[in-house]
Amino acid sequence: MNQVQPVSSREVALLVDHTILKPDATEETVKTFCEEAKQHGFRSVCVNSIHVPFVAGQLRGTDVRVCAVVGFPLGAMPSAVKAAETAAAVAAGAQEIDMVIPVGALKDGREDVVQADIAAVRAACPDAVLKVIIETCLLSDAEKRAACRLSVAAGADFVKTSTGFSTGGATVEDVALMREVVGPSIGVKASGGIRSAESLRAMLAAGATRIGTSSGIALIGQAEPTSGTY
Repeated sequence: MNQVQPVSSREVALLVDHTILKPDATEETVKTFCEEAKQHGFRSVCVNSIHVPFVAGQLRGTDVRVCAVVGFPLGAMPSAVKAAETAAAVAAGAQEIDMVIPVGALKDGREDVVQADIAAVRAACPDAVLKVIIETCLLSDAEKRAACRLSVAAGADFVKTSTGFSTGGATVEDVALMREVVGPSIGVKASGGIRSAESLRAMLAAGATRIGTSSGIALIGQAEPTSGTY
């Protein structure tokens, strides 16, 4: 792997989806994440869709985007339900959608079902950024490649490694594989277990262009200082 130059605190902030997806997250906790995102200039605050109206209000007038997960964390529901959740999230202010694929259908080899599932969500959020969570820890390399290919075919803007709620998170190897499949024009989001500057730089070197983490403040603290304020 090539040596990666240090990433500044400002650059780190713009990579981070500041993420709070715990089922017991209270409104006060979500508010804290919004305040932190505004203070540090994170790319987005990523929440379960029930929190979108509140987060949209908290972030109104800022450059921090509202990101909602859909079909989370299993992806095991009808596509129409995912599409409806997506439409509701967008109507409430979500600008980015992170959806979970139907993993079992992919493992069955029902690629048409997986692509149609992604396409249904894409149709429900035509103007939002769509990230497709493929849950790499549950897939073989061949299945990861198929999931990435289907995501691109269905119109995704990003492929994403993990929910963080399954058996594993992002790995450098998976990020590199995903980047190889999707090419240079589609984003790759690494999510799950990224808590150190060393891990962050390794993911970026492998091809990640967005980081999902609840440890963004710690990552900024480990980064090179940025001159001026943000």
